[in-house]
Amino acid sequence: MVGIKEIAKMAGVSVSTVSNVINGRKNVGKETRERVLQICEEMGYQPNLMGKSLKSGKTNTIVFNFSDFERSFYLKIIKGINDYLSENGFDLIVCTTSSSKNFMRNNFAGGAIVLDKKMDNEFLASVADEQFPIVVMDRIVDNDYIKSVIVENYTVMCELVQSLIDKGFRDFGYIGGIESSLDHQERFQAFKDTLEKNNISFQRTNYYFGDFTEESGFRAANILTLSNKLPEVLVCANDNMAVGAIKALKESNYSVPEDISVTGFDDSSIAETYGITTVSIPRYESGYLAAKELVEMIRGTANKDIFKISAKMKWRNSVK
Repeated sequence: MVGIKEIAKMAGVSVSTVSNVINGRKNVGKETRERVLQICEEMGYQPNLMGKSLKSGKTNTIVFNFSDFERSFYLKIIKGINDYLSENGFDLIVCTTSSSKNFMRNNFAGGAIVLDKKMDNEFLASVADEQFPIVVMDRIVDNDYIKSVIVENYTVMCELVQSLIDKGFRDFGYIGGIESSLDHQERFQAFKDTLEKNNISFQRTNYYFGDFTEESGFRAANILTLSNKLPEVLVCANDNMAVGAIKALKESNYSVPEDISVTGFDDSSIAETYGITTVSIPRYESGYLAAKELVEMIRGTANKDIFKISAKMKWRNSVK
């Protein structure tokens, strides 16, 4: 197998020059760089990414960390991330659970995309630097080496609630997500602000706690059915909870949307199966853009502005 010494000999340069070219350093002339890269390609030379990372801290490997496998939209995000990275010569490692942190240390990767509520800001700040930039997709972090690519939750939730009001709904229930999450905070704030703007009161007794899982939506709706009167419409902070709520309502012999309308948020595949009115988020595109922003950070061409991804409503038959 051809190694770095053979490549250097063929190119008539030192081993350190070949190493500089492979690592993308700028201290090599254009003609020399092109000659070395051409010989690498002709000889089928593939650098040892792990060895290179341990020595120099620079690789073309990117880590995507996410918190669980439950929500199907992760697959769309991963596809978007992988497509952009592949187009630009980067490799992708996908991981979850506590092992994720191991891939963000020891100079294994050149950057990370994080969609993991279990990774706190303190940890992210401790590993992010010029050599290891991070893109987060679930929060806003004030750090020069961490950039946010997030959904514009507030505006589209306002549009959804206003459309429900325009349809004549006045009595609302709400199932929230994890209260510390940015998605929950922005969606619920938009929900409350839109009701207030239309002089519609919202009773805290009509708020039900959830955690973005189907099970929590089921539990919340079960509690809801114990009340004397259902709201006209139940707004859920994501599709999984909306599905759980619909299942619980049907078990209690309530029909959706005849007895109560239900909405979700995300437009996951299960929302289409259950005919749920929801908010459609371009998950593939969000992954693609997150990867693009990270690569630009690695190359030193990114700005520090928060990147907000727009979404749109998708009406189905869970609203009468």
